[in-house]
Amino acid sequence: MSEEKQSIWCKLGQFLLDIPEKYVAGLAFTTLFVVFVLQIFFRYVLNHPLIWPYEVSIFAFIWTTVLGACFAKRHNVHVNFGLVYDRMSPMGQLIFRLIGNVLLVSAFSIAFYPTFDYIKFMRIDKSVYLKIPFDIAFGPYLVFMALIIGRVGYDLFIDIRKLIKGDIQ
Repeated sequence: MSEEKQSIWCKLGQFLLDIPEKYVAGLAFTTLFVVFVLQIFFRYVLNHPLIWPYEVSIFAFIWTTVLGACFAKRHNVHVNFGLVYDRMSPMGQLIFRLIGNVLLVSAFSIAFYPTFDYIKFMRIDKSVYLKIPFDIAFGPYLVFMALIIGRVGYDLFIDIRKLIKGDIQ
């Protein structure tokens, strides 16, 4: 494949990853913020609390958190405890990463279908006030799982390739 076509596919893939990680998460956070301010205004200024903003803010918080975690994984900025890891040799760090990533990919892969099944089951239950089905509320967790499996799997692939080539720095 030519370099130009490969670049187009990379840009398309990056845009498709940006949709849940940037745009949907950003929209969910904006919704969370606006509804939260609206709730405060009605409660403390108008002295007439609303019920529905609480449900919307809870669902928007879930969407923001799980999709924002995917964005954090993209840039490897999750909190980590590197007390032991940082003191290891590059080979030791590689082995630790391999073990950790194999465990993560295995755990998320094993849990994917049961999670999908449970979220599908949650369709029958709805929120109290707005009657939003809980599969909509918790559906982004499946997107989170798929993206984390893909990103950690890619990291695993890169580390295995480094190990095979002996390119450990």
